[in-house]
Amino acid sequence: MDTWATRIHGPVAVIGDVHGQIDKLDAVLDQLEALPDFQQRWIVFIGDLIDRGNDSKSVVDTVLDLREAHPRTAAIAGNHEFAMSAALGLIPVPDFSNLAESWLDHYGAEATFDSYGAVFGDLDDLGRRLPRDHRELFARLPWCVEHPDYLFVHAGLDPNAPYDMQLRVLRQKDATLTRPQWLYAKSWVDGDPPADCRLTVVSGHVCRPQVVIRERRILIDTTGGVQGDLSCVLLPENRLLTSGASAAPVVESTPGGWWQFWKSA
Repeated sequence: MDTWATRIHGPVAVIGDVHGQIDKLDAVLDQLEALPDFQQRWIVFIGDLIDRGNDSKSVVDTVLDLREAHPRTAAIAGNHEFAMSAALGLIPVPDFSNLAESWLDHYGAEATFDSYGAVFGDLDDLGRRLPRDHRELFARLPWCVEHPDYLFVHAGLDPNAPYDMQLRVLRQKDATLTRPQWLYAKSWVDGDPPADCRLTVVSGHVCRPQVVIRERRILIDTTGGVQGDLSCVLLPENRLLTSGASAAPVVESTPGGWWQFWKSA
């Protein structure tokens, strides 16, 4: 498999954390494929394809099949892919890393083992059962996707660090970091990107009751792999698709500026 796209342009459909929820993903993809501009639109998965939901394997199969049929498909690593890849030795991590234990204990990995027919906790068994193209996907997922107007990154950016420095780390996928903040930090969703970042940062990672769009920031994880509808935002239109009910925008003002929320109509 060649490398995944990291620089894209044009219209985008960005899909939130899927977490093994194949039925919800299928519902969103059915809507996307019906769009008149589907062939021209990039589809970006924001990370966390696996764990918690009932069929991580089918989700990965679907993403790979979609990429084959629709080359304008991109995906980035979430903390769940990072932890699984580290546990299985698919990516290099420091010897002192405890990500294998952490993934088994805290990530909802039981569902992923079950979807591949592996004995929970037996990493060798899971590794043997993982198809080659799945192994390559987990090993090669980038940490960000760049667009002239947007940056797609699983958890966001450090608001207090220079943008160019962060972008260099993201592009290099610095393997010396046991838990890279751009895939793990939960506090960053509430802050703005650094002042020298002129792009809108799009992320998932932290579940919200509804999609949130604010100036220079979009948050799109609305299930956490546990409940709620899977969300997909069409950009630049800021139009919402969900796996369930139709959605309508609700606009509210805040002291820090404007926010736009979507909830089920």
